Amino acid sequence: MAIARWNGEIIAESDKTELVEGNHYFPAESVHMQFLRPSETTSVCSWKGTANYYTLHVGGRDNPDAAWFYAEPGEAAANIKGHVAFWRGVEVSD
Repeated sequence: MAIARWNGEIIAESDKTELVEGNHYFPAESVHMQFLRPSETTSVCSWKGTANYYTLHVGGRDNPDAAWFYAEPGEAAANIKGHVAFWRGVEVSD
């Protein structure tokens, strides 16, 4: 079971993550979406496509762009469609 934690809260937990480039991608249904706020930030990966970001908001604190997802991933990354990954101080244990 992979668990993502930040600021004392569990953000996501699943035994069905996809591991890509060392990052656990959690199925969207396993993410506690009440902690995520849409961000305007995007980035582009040559093989995964365009990433969109969320800011985490937990316990009155923000962690800007600490979660990301690929709404329309490239063919080679089709397995992460509908998944969310974390960084920037989010602890992911498995």
